[in-house]
Amino acid sequence: MTQHTHDAQPFPATTVLGYPRIGPRRELKRALESFWSGATTEPDLAGAGSALRRRTREHLSGLGLDPHAAAIPSDFSYYDQVLSTAVAVGAVPERFGIDAEGPVGLADYSRLARGDAGTAPLELTKWFDTNYHYLVPEIGAQTPLRHIPGSAPVAEFLEAKEQGTLTRPVLVGPVTFLALAKGEEDTDPLDRLDDLVEVYRQLLSELAAAGATWVQLDEPALVSDNGAVPAPRLTGAAERAYRQLAQASARPQLLVAAPYGDLRERFAVLAATGVEAIALDLVKGSIPDDGALAQASHLTLVAGLVDGHNVWRTDLDAATERLHQLRTAHQGRVCVGTSTSLLHVPHTVADEQALPERLRSWLAFADEKVAEVLALSAGPDGAAEAFAVARGAVADRAGAPGVRRDEVRHRTGALTASDTERAQVDVRVAAQQERLGLPLLPTTTIGSFPQTGELRRARAQRRTGEITQEVYDQVIRDEIGRVIDLQTELGLDVLVHGEPERNDMVQYFAELLDGFAVTEHGWVQSYGSRCTRPSILWGDVSRPAPMTVEWTRYAASLTDKPVKGMLTGPVTILAWSFVRDDLPLGQVAEQVALALRDEVADLEAAGIGVIQVDEPALRELLPLRAEDHQAYLDWSVRSFRLATSGAAPYTQVHTHLCYSEFGEVIDAIDGLGADVTSLEAARSAMEVVPELAASGFSRGIGPGVWDIHSPRVPSQEEIAQLLDRALDAVPATQLWVNPDCGLKTRRYAETEESLRNLVAATRGVRAGSSPLNR
Repeated sequence: MTQHTHDAQPFPATTVLGYPRIGPRRELKRALESFWSGATTEPDLAGAGSALRRRTREHLSGLGLDPHAAAIPSDFSYYDQVLSTAVAVGAVPERFGIDAEGPVGLADYSRLARGDAGTAPLELTKWFDTNYHYLVPEIGAQTPLRHIPGSAPVAEFLEAKEQGTLTRPVLVGPVTFLALAKGEEDTDPLDRLDDLVEVYRQLLSELAAAGATWVQLDEPALVSDNGAVPAPRLTGAAERAYRQLAQASARPQLLVAAPYGDLRERFAVLAATGVEAIALDLVKGSIPDDGALAQASHLTLVAGLVDGHNVWRTDLDAATERLHQLRTAHQGRVCVGTSTSLLHVPHTVADEQALPERLRSWLAFADEKVAEVLALSAGPDGAAEAFAVARGAVADRAGAPGVRRDEVRHRTGALTASDTERAQVDVRVAAQQERLGLPLLPTTTIGSFPQTGELRRARAQRRTGEITQEVYDQVIRDEIGRVIDLQTELGLDVLVHGEPERNDMVQYFAELLDGFAVTEHGWVQSYGSRCTRPSILWGDVSRPAPMTVEWTRYAASLTDKPVKGMLTGPVTILAWSFVRDDLPLGQVAEQVALALRDEVADLEAAGIGVIQVDEPALRELLPLRAEDHQAYLDWSVRSFRLATSGAAPYTQVHTHLCYSEFGEVIDAIDGLGADVTSLEAARSAMEVVPELAASGFSRGIGPGVWDIHSPRVPSQEEIAQLLDRALDAVPATQLWVNPDCGLKTRRYAETEESLRNLVAATRGVRAGSSPLNR
């Protein structure tokens, strides 16, 4: 029987699984970037983090979460929660040369995330089906896994306790941590489960000694059968890990959270291990069946009825009905919470005074979701006003003008199979080569160039009226000219205009399409200091006017080389927006695709011979259950083809995909039918290229040779090695040379040096890469 260090405390009636940690005005972003630039010190960054944590605790307490009952999560991270968990358990790869015997300092922590001149950072990839990212742990047979006294989870718990708040420390659970890790030297990370569980046991003991009553262990891997770990192995690992942890003496009570989906049969497995509570995602998941609940009467269940992943106001009446169903079926304690961490939504709707009042009434950001949790717990009688307001908003949204537009629905209803078909590949290849005349191993970039301070200031000044539209347009023209001149001087083969007019690759289009709204302060964290402002897709979508033609045509007038038209694809526009939840995603994607199809036609009419439609989020939206993959891939591929299939054979269509876990979507990548596909490959050392080659992929491919998520400059030799590795798998006639992604977040100095190395390496490899011997 578990021996707790103090009397067991019931789980709080209301909670959230996490809260935005970047700060309402991106305070953490600014502190991080100041530290990375050398303008501030490690103690300065630590102080900024401490101040932000304190303000968050006080704010959540002020909103109504109990500061004395572990209702407030302690889930802060300076970069991402997986990296923070890795350093808390000593899982620091030896290649970094970091002494991990004690807590890792913020300089070394940052080096793990960003690398340095001599060391590549940890690989970066998507966090389940979200637009959040995590750094992939590297776990080999000899990777140290050790308890480090005084690590961040304990230090931050004690910090809060000393300031009067009893928090609930949050860690990535041991099964998810290892399931997401990358094995070294043919090691399966899950082989290290017992070692890691022992470290967690010691950490839990230290937290209990510090006074923690509850600890939250996030296990989203358990709602998925989408990863590399076979489902039975994952289930067995969860059972073994949590039986061992539950049997540990002197530990806090354990809440196992399962966001982003449905635990299904793993609910009964977890319930039998001895943990005290399970948090269920009841937005994407379901209430366990009566048989499973009958065996779990000893458990506290946290009903995740408020959507932590989208921004629409909760239908409190419908959520109350589900809460009643769960309480009727479950004989144990039922509390109310969010479906996921609120990390994925902005801080508060109150900041968005520029949004139409009607639209604002339909929305709930993080603070409003806390209020919804409290209202659900109080019920219709205890929170009558909140229920009445929610009821009115839900009804108003359903009938508001623009939510449904007959002309948009008629156009999508008239689509046929021919609308997604282009000419045969061999016809296109011949026509494009005749028109473009590109060399072997053509060089290009993905689209954006660095967004300078001058550009950001000009955009802000135009918004406030400090400069006229004419002055702003001249700033953009000057920057396009600079970018074209630079690429010409560097010797790139296919140029881009650099996207200086775009604040964000989705928001730019959202501002020009009907059916979207954009926020002023709706920032969410993507990774580290990288934040995005997802647009809000609230109604039927159409394109009132051309969006990119003017700037692309201007760039093309400055050079004899091909200039790419740059569009964001329909799947990515959906993935990186907060999308309406009253229409199937596939139907929304069709509407966006038709708007983009019109833009492709206008670019083509303007003489643009290369058009790139980026889909970096194709893998991101892949459902977590394999049984749902095909339906998603069908509509996502169809929407891309719908956007691009109006292009003539002589127009070369490119697409771009991010992040290296492409195995499950290889067929879909081929199905997109793009003439050239560029994708992230540098951090994963070209792992995806042999996969694509083995699948029979036969069109152009541009695996990234420069990891733009790190400030380090790749050498000419490093790029040449990556190209050689790619050429081992695909013919030189297929291979393009490009960075992993757009260069918006980089500085011009590192951009110029890296691109010089890219062009020089390509010329060197080109000399020995005749298609006759490849």
